[in-house]
Amino acid sequence: MGNLYGSASFMEHNTHPDYKYEMDAPTHTHDGINPSCGDELTLSLRVRDGVIEEAAFTGHGCAISQASADIMAELITDETVEEAKRLSGLFLAMIRGEELSEEDYEDLDEAAQLKDISHMPARVKCAELAWRTLDGMLDA
Repeated sequence: MGNLYGSASFMEHNTHPDYKYEMDAPTHTHDGINPSCGDELTLSLRVRDGVIEEAAFTGHGCAISQASADIMAELITDETVEEAKRLSGLFLAMIRGEELSEEDYEDLDEAAQLKDISHMPARVKCAELAWRTLDGMLDA
């Protein structure tokens, strides 16, 4: 876990998130709350013809929840809804401690940095918040 906080990429996503802003005219919004620690976010997407053209979030929380949300938003932007669902499934499996293929980790790109959180049960929900919010939105 020390490696995560030492990661320049992770810290950049936390301190200077590119995707943390109020989106104009989203086609989808969904709220996510982690009641165990108080992290909250609202995820907004603009989807056109099955492609996520823009993803953004607002809210507050710990470094892990905020960086994870920013990483997720970056990863799913310009992807199809189906691909976003697949990536979310991979991420959630990784956080549960399931073994993924090298290709799966490559597909997760920077999100794969959060793999070791699976060994910290108290932080799992923090890392999952944005991804579960995405799933709730896309499954609705």
